[in-house]
Amino acid sequence: MDPLPNPAPLASKLRNTLVRYHSIGDGEWRVAKKTKDATVWRKPSEEFSGYLYKAQGVVEDVTNKIVDHIRPGPYRLDWDTLMTSMDIMETFEENCCVMRYTTAGQLWNIIAPREFVDFSYTTSYEDGLLTCGISLDYGEVRPNFVRGFNHPCGWFCVPLKDSPSHSLLTGYIQTELRGMLPQSAVDTAMSSTLANFYSDLKKALKT
Repeated sequence: MDPLPNPAPLASKLRNTLVRYHSIGDGEWRVAKKTKDATVWRKPSEEFSGYLYKAQGVVEDVTNKIVDHIRPGPYRLDWDTLMTSMDIMETFEENCCVMRYTTAGQLWNIIAPREFVDFSYTTSYEDGLLTCGISLDYGEVRPNFVRGFNHPCGWFCVPLKDSPSHSLLTGYIQTELRGMLPQSAVDTAMSSTLANFYSDLKKALKT
């Protein structure tokens, strides 16, 4: 088990990585799924043998409230159907923390429940916010869970210029689920999970 990293350089590196993903040209992405709430694209990840996913959709609410529902905190467990538990293990200054969370089984439990330990960082970006994270090799793995690993992931949320009460939410996710899994099952699950994330989030913001 690794010791906890120094949060400041890790946060800075993480932010720079996400900003770089955000500047990848449209031609490099392939559409993986499209719903009324969001479009999901993918491209081969530079970090591991799977895909980097990009999801984007317009959400009817102000940026701060949307990000409060996404980042680690009391809201996330209430509405995210994939997340089954969340504990803040360490809190640093500057909107940084380390959290442990578990996810439900997926695809009729072909994908068993997973556990993640992530460093999370929220910061300003343009007129909005960026909340991002990366997994750490920290803490004991609990029985009955496979420990997954999130390579640099994050959500950019910025108000629409012509309609500040609506926000453009763009996510970049690259999750290594680990364990013995057919890659095709992982790819199906990821696209659907990201599309459902938007519909679940929109329902939560309306309540």
